[in-house]
Amino acid sequence: MAALPLPLPRPHRDDVRIAAVGLLGGLALWGLGLTTQQSRPVGGAWLLVPLVLMAGLELLRRTAPQPALIAATLLLIADQFTAGNLITVLMFTDIMYAAVVYGTPAAARRIPVTTALITIGMTLGFLAWWHTADALLIGVATGLVAFTPAATGVLVRNHREAADAARLRAEQTALLAEMDRTQAVAAERARMARELHDMVANHLSAIAIHSTAALSLDDPRTTREALTVIRENSVDGLAEMRRLIGILRDTADDNGEPAAAPTLDGLPALVAGARTNGLDVRLDDARPEDGQKLPAPVELAAYRIVQESLTNALKHASPGTVSVSVTQRADALCIRVTSPYGERSEGPRAPGSGAGLVGMRERTALLGGSFEAGPEPAPDVPGGKIWDVRAQLPVVPADEGAEF
Repeated sequence: MAALPLPLPRPHRDDVRIAAVGLLGGLALWGLGLTTQQSRPVGGAWLLVPLVLMAGLELLRRTAPQPALIAATLLLIADQFTAGNLITVLMFTDIMYAAVVYGTPAAARRIPVTTALITIGMTLGFLAWWHTADALLIGVATGLVAFTPAATGVLVRNHREAADAARLRAEQTALLAEMDRTQAVAAERARMARELHDMVANHLSAIAIHSTAALSLDDPRTTREALTVIRENSVDGLAEMRRLIGILRDTADDNGEPAAAPTLDGLPALVAGARTNGLDVRLDDARPEDGQKLPAPVELAAYRIVQESLTNALKHASPGTVSVSVTQRADALCIRVTSPYGERSEGPRAPGSGAGLVGMRERTALLGGSFEAGPEPAPDVPGGKIWDVRAQLPVVPADEGAEF
């Protein structure tokens, strides 16, 4: 069974208008008796044949520009044997222009060169034949009919391609900007999650443990002590939340000063709060008093790592001493927190989510440091194991523009 021929694409509505206007204009000139040539072999109404066919080719100026140009060239040659119609010539120039603008890139490069060579050839040929300056008029007419519309088409096509390229670059730039914005939002949300977890988890864990103790023990003195600890942690947690809200709002505090991020100078108070919550904590701050000043992101990350380690010890550590060690070297700040590891004695506990270790690891990675956490053997500790948290934070962050 023979395959059905593919239907021709429908002509653009603007091409239909151009063809209709051209045909009506050519008929009007013919009706008025206006022609372009005299004493031609074929006279009378024969000039209407190239006119009508050229108008029909105008319907193909976008859908089939190159075949339309070849046929239009043959019709223009045929028109030279009739009295001629100006509209036929004008429609040919439009088809020449459309072949460059809507044709293939190869055709757009080839047609202007071809028409330029034809113009030069026609000028030199008639000049050699006639030996008069009138031959130059033939060259000018050929250039106006062939080369000029082709050159104009090149200019328009280049302008459109430049506009399309600029539009594509703008779209790509907008896409990259949106990707950067999305990544920035995700990074900011992760930073806020770390801050919120590290600030509140410690206080809420203490509140959960002591409230459980107050509910489970029928001892007024123990209940009063537990409620005192609960109140202190509630107040501290509320203060931390207000500080975070102040950071998010980017506003000053009640005294007109911006809310300051925690530093390592706050470690003694942090350890004292952990002792109040029931931990036996020993702090070994080996930083030299005249040591170099640490970058703010390093101090904040170190403070949060110690804070989260103490929170985890409060929730999960076995009875025993928790050790916090901070050592400052020339190239890095070293943090180590150890706590007894093993079966915990019966008593109130707070659930864990695992987000603390993830947050500590993320903070260390953002600074280009190293982080390790896990059980280690320790023969001198009851149970024979400790939970060891180690972090090394470079003094110069790997990405100083990162948010922590």
